[in-house]
Amino acid sequence: MRLALCQLRSAVGDKESNLKSMNDAVEGTDADLFVFPETFVTGYMVRDRFVTLAEDLDGDSVNTVLELADRTGKAIVFGMPLNEPCSRGLITNSAVMVTPDGRVQRCDKLHPANFGPFEEGLYFTPGQSPAMFNFRGRGVGVSICYDLFFPEICKAYAMQGADLLICMAASPVTSRMSFEKMIPARAVENTCPIAYVNNVGNQQNMVFFGGSQAYDARGRLLAKLPYLREAVEVVDMDMLQTEAARRARPTIRDSLGSLR
Repeated sequence: MRLALCQLRSAVGDKESNLKSMNDAVEGTDADLFVFPETFVTGYMVRDRFVTLAEDLDGDSVNTVLELADRTGKAIVFGMPLNEPCSRGLITNSAVMVTPDGRVQRCDKLHPANFGPFEEGLYFTPGQSPAMFNFRGRGVGVSICYDLFFPEICKAYAMQGADLLICMAASPVTSRMSFEKMIPARAVENTCPIAYVNNVGNQQNMVFFGGSQAYDARGRLLAKLPYLREAVEVVDMDMLQTEAARRARPTIRDSLGSLR
């Protein structure tokens, strides 16, 4: 699978500009699956404007990306605030996957960050459980930024048969060292390739470090994007490698069945 890591700056509160950036990246790059950062459609530092910027899953922004996927034949994963479908007035920090066949899939952040400079708990309701995406018959398990620090999430995806893990993030420079330790660890412990796509640049008082990266199922670095500047890089992810990695190091076989 050719995976495009789209480390692009998102304009705060400007959906039209951010959707255009997505369009330009997808149209100008040859890949099967494109991954954009957390809350890319709205920007991260919109604070209480998340409430008014949030949309339904069948809203204008998702429909715009659906049209892009249909026109280009490419699949796209991106972050945005969504209205909670079962509780009027609540919103979630969500990942959305759209595919050229018109399918739309949703995964909500399980652990909205609410400490230090992070205020997500003021705006977002937590997701209920990990929701694995399906692309071309392959399982894609998505975590959103702080979710990566809870290893049971990626483990649950792996035990459900995930072939690829994705972490989309809005990680500031103060979090860089922690994330760069966690990303390869999730690949090794789950014998599953992982791609991490981070926001980049300044948004109000927060600076996102970029540094998007990908590892194979044995934890070997496949690609790393630069710090503090925009970049798009295509990585060839070998989906067949996972089976061999799991035979060599059977962590999934030996994991506790209660995590299924």
